[in-house]
Amino acid sequence: MKSPYFLLLVCLSAASAQTPAPPAASPRPAAAQPKVTAPAFPDLPEPTVIAEFQDGTKFTMGDLKKLYPVLPAPLQNAVKQDPVEFFHEYATMLKYEQIAREKKLDEQSPFKEALYFSRLIYMYQAQLQDVFTTTTVEPNEIVNYYGKHKEGFKEVKVKAIYIRFVDSPSAEDKALTEEQAKAKAEKLVAQIKGGADFVTLVKENSEDDPSKAKDGDFGTFGATDNLPDAISKAVFALQMGEITDPVRQPHGFYIFKADIVTIRPLSEVRDQIFNELKQQHAKEWIERTNAEIKVDFPNPAFPPKGAPTTPVK
Repeated sequence: MKSPYFLLLVCLSAASAQTPAPPAASPRPAAAQPKVTAPAFPDLPEPTVIAEFQDGTKFTMGDLKKLYPVLPAPLQNAVKQDPVEFFHEYATMLKYEQIAREKKLDEQSPFKEALYFSRLIYMYQAQLQDVFTTTTVEPNEIVNYYGKHKEGFKEVKVKAIYIRFVDSPSAEDKALTEEQAKAKAEKLVAQIKGGADFVTLVKENSEDDPSKAKDGDFGTFGATDNLPDAISKAVFALQMGEITDPVRQPHGFYIFKADIVTIRPLSEVRDQIFNELKQQHAKEWIERTNAEIKVDFPNPAFPPKGAPTTPVK
């Protein structure tokens, strides 16, 4: 049997942990690492008694299913890896807690204040979770939101021409300066607007090899994609068949053509809108509640002079 302080040490380590440390470098490829799987809980009905303590208290499978999700990760692992040891230590904690209550330690400082503040934190977190889980969104809200924000669900399939530049070009690589690249890109834009074939100019001029091999096909951009601001602003202003002016990026200029412009249907984005409205409603509840909170400081000695006095918004 492990040390009788096994569970205590696990609890203390879990409570004191701040940010998990990054995993150590593996001495061999991840695929070759042996996988250790903890035993699964037996499939028992919830009323089944799985442990009985010295005072006659019975612990059921239902009790375990309720307790398990709130345990720190080390204790969840302990339950599965060594349930006998876990329940021995759990019973020890119950016994100690009983003795502490008989001594009324929960009414003495600093235990009284620690228990109060721990409960305060848990109830604060519980209320926030309840707000986010119980907030409702009506079906008509989703439809109305979609109608007002269709542009936010726009998708643009683009072709592109890329003209590269370097800060200090050499004669060997024949690269262009930024000024030369911009002038070339502007000339190409003028040619396209004058009727020149975009794909032909891609093949003759583009320096983005992957898209050049596909006649300029660069991909489909959605309004929520993480794009550079200049590209996003230029592309989503396009109608089908239109092209952008040269769009500068750190190492070159792009010319984009809107090949296909579509709006994602409501059926595809309903869940996304639902979650966004749910978050919005929860945020509004929090802001309304926070606006009701006021704190006065009647004693001029507190806060002390020089202390930060950030105004509550």
